[in-house]
Amino acid sequence: MRITRRSFLKVSGAAVVAAGIGVNLDPVKAHAATLKTRFAKETTTICPYCGVGCGIIVSTRNGKVVNTEGDPDHPINRGALCPKGGSLIQITRNKNRLDTPLYRAPYAKEWKPVSWDWALDKIAHNVKKSRDKSFMLKNSKGQTVNRIETIASVGSSALDNEECFIYQKFLRSLGLVYIEHQARI
Repeated sequence: MRITRRSFLKVSGAAVVAAGIGVNLDPVKAHAATLKTRFAKETTTICPYCGVGCGIIVSTRNGKVVNTEGDPDHPINRGALCPKGGSLIQITRNKNRLDTPLYRAPYAKEWKPVSWDWALDKIAHNVKKSRDKSFMLKNSKGQTVNRIETIASVGSSALDNEECFIYQKFLRSLGLVYIEHQARI
């Protein structure tokens, strides 16, 4: 006896029905689940992970992120995301994520929480102090250079072109020459 695929499926189906493990073919009521993005505000942004700059749609409701997904209208990724970009919502749901700045004083062993205003003022003070201490008006040849070589900056792929332009102008106005970007590293 030759067994074909069709005869195998017929015998298998008959065996399942005979064993009483049949499939219930009665109609069921279908209903659509409520979308988690219903009544949420959608905002477009850029994925923070690599230098590609994929577009992301972030849906928020009552100040909380409820969904993240690829932006189908974005020219780079057209809605597709890599595994890291696809799991972006975990950044907002991670209980270990810091939501306040921490400061460790010189020679201290412990970090202590500080306010955002205090942290930003401290950063501004340190930048000003370093710039005032090491600003170079002229180089060894007597040429005017107006630069600082003791501060460097590494940019982020989370910034779009316009933000990078403004950030670059700010850094150049301070006199920085060591300016790098994550996409080039």
